[in-house]
Amino acid sequence: MTQRLAGKTAIITGGSSGIGRAIAQKFATHGAHVVVADITTEAIEGGRPVCELIAEEGGSAIFVRTDVSKKPEVDALVAMTVEKFGRLDILVNNAVLRAGKPLLETEEEDWDRVMDVSLKGAYLCARAAVRQMVAQEIVAEARGRIINISSQHGHISAPEDFAYGVSKAGNAYMTRQIAADYAKDHIICNGVAPGKILTGKGGRAVEPRWMDYSHARTPWPRLGTPEDVANATLFLASDEATYLTGHNLFVDGGWMAA
Repeated sequence: MTQRLAGKTAIITGGSSGIGRAIAQKFATHGAHVVVADITTEAIEGGRPVCELIAEEGGSAIFVRTDVSKKPEVDALVAMTVEKFGRLDILVNNAVLRAGKPLLETEEEDWDRVMDVSLKGAYLCARAAVRQMVAQEIVAEARGRIINISSQHGHISAPEDFAYGVSKAGNAYMTRQIAADYAKDHIICNGVAPGKILTGKGGRAVEPRWMDYSHARTPWPRLGTPEDVANATLFLASDEATYLTGHNLFVDGGWMAA
């Protein structure tokens, strides 16, 4: 198999669990040096730490405990990555929190908690990454690539999940803004907007009413998996994604087309 990210360095926030975990494994399989930035090595859905799995498969991965809502920790993450690997080629902004409440039930602390990780965290990581990338040499038309993991619910309403939906709408806008502002510097920024993805996590996400809603909204005969999102993210992270920036790619089984 051709390694599409051979020798590149990628930071993946929220990389211990779910979608981030699948992206970390996919990138490592394709030859990237993966930096998993998360607050814990434990996977929400269970299983061994992803860096251990990657190492067993012959890949390159390290874990850096990072609270993406804190500027000093984000700056240290990028600095450590560059010190160890020489440059930062790819940032995947994947870290996220949800409140699972409509507007009238969303308390100020719920709002702040979601925004601190899902939107402020993406901003802090993107800023630190761009600051590093603008100083790097151009390789295959790019000084660096940023991929923001958003959601179809950043483009349409997120039922009973007000803060999450607003944070993902901000994430989608951020993608376009960074792309437009830094294209002249050969920095590429795109987004991946997943539909309903079954990560193995329990709770509200797999309650029968939300599963029924998702099946009804999705034309494809099945719901999504983290592997589906990882495949799309791999393409956007690779040199094959040319003349393509500011785009939010829906990985949703046709949800937004229906």
